[in-house]
Amino acid sequence: MNLRKPKFWDQKKPNIYAYILLPITFLIQVINRIKAKQTKKKFKIKTICIGNFYAGGTGKTSLSIKVKEILENKNIKTCFVKKFYKDQDDEQKILKKNGSLILSQNRIRAIEEAQSENFEVAILDDGLQDKSIDYDVRIVCFNNINWKGNGMTIPSGPLRENINNLKDYKHLFLNGNLENIDSLKKEILTINPNINIYTGKYEATNINEFKTNYNYLVFSGIGNHQTFISMLKNYDLIVLKDIEFPDHYKYSKKDLEFIISESKRLNCKIITTEKDYLRFENFNLEEIKFIKSRIKIIDEMKFINSIT
Repeated sequence: MNLRKPKFWDQKKPNIYAYILLPITFLIQVINRIKAKQTKKKFKIKTICIGNFYAGGTGKTSLSIKVKEILENKNIKTCFVKKFYKDQDDEQKILKKNGSLILSQNRIRAIEEAQSENFEVAILDDGLQDKSIDYDVRIVCFNNINWKGNGMTIPSGPLRENINNLKDYKHLFLNGNLENIDSLKKEILTINPNINIYTGKYEATNINEFKTNYNYLVFSGIGNHQTFISMLKNYDLIVLKDIEFPDHYKYSKKDLEFIISESKRLNCKIITTEKDYLRFENFNLEEIKFIKSRIKIIDEMKFINSIT
């Protein structure tokens, strides 16, 4: 089931719905505090966890791929580790296209498998809230546009843990198209003046396949739809209409037929993300093209030195 996140999550201040859900929010917080007291397992293999506070759409998969590229350029044997979720096959496919991926229902077993296969570093896409593992490096990702939403934790807001927990982290990565950078850094540093803040910008690697004198209908089912739209507009593509689906949305043929018919009605070409395309590639629809994107790290040398 694909659930669309509530709109009130991204309002600047909590509304009545957020406060109504507070009893459930408090209960989840108590459970998380209990879990945080459990013994953490340390591994011989080095572990880098790239996760988020905001639920979905923070660019952690893109950053995981970039980190692997950086480490393998230094001849460090690296793999991806990801907890298996049936509805995240799109992320699993992208990781597999970019390296060795070890999937398991249990992250500890997956890391142990990576260790037995003599990998030197395991990059975990997600898992910051898994308190059973003592990670060597933890990187918190945020999207520049969504940031912390209304600032409350699930289900009152979009955060997996309280924003003040940033005081317990050393590394934070801001993903997007360099929106709101100065104000975000200022707010982050008031919580933790010692945290290392890195920034990244999305780049389209196949932008030459798309013409700036065409109109486009753009759709996606990702957690950062507006960031995707922003990137396309930065390349001067004309987005006549955009359609947002829930994160990890499972497209039906009827959905795609509607999108194609709507593009014909508007006389538009169609663009989506690579992650979305992987969810319906078996339909083999020539009318739908996808953008390949990657993260460009601003001040990459500083980032490399901090994680190595």
